[in-house]
Amino acid sequence: MDSTRQKKISRLLQKELSEIFQREVREVVMGTMVTVTNVRISPDMGQAKVYLSIFPVEPKAEVFQSVKEHQVKIRHLLAQRVGKQLRVIPELAFYLDDSLDYLENIDRLLKQ
Repeated sequence: MDSTRQKKISRLLQKELSEIFQREVREVVMGTMVTVTNVRISPDMGQAKVYLSIFPVEPKAEVFQSVKEHQVKIRHLLAQRVGKQLRVIPELAFYLDDSLDYLENIDRLLKQ
């Protein structure tokens, strides 16, 4: 169960990371649309699990690998944005959110 503080920080990180992916790291995402679907923060505020949805599906693995390689740069950009609000900037761990792929598959099966 997440505390109120964890929920607030998760929403803040989700909003700021979304803006970073839209505006500041276009070369990292290679022209795809990267959406931050969820952020879960640990109770000690030191780790953040960031779930990403990548569209279109084709270069998904390449884009995800690029994001993981530029993790330090993304964390630095995040620190510049939220440094006044958070004392410790959490370590970021990126995960693919495949819920949209699952929904697409269900939709395709229902149409058959």
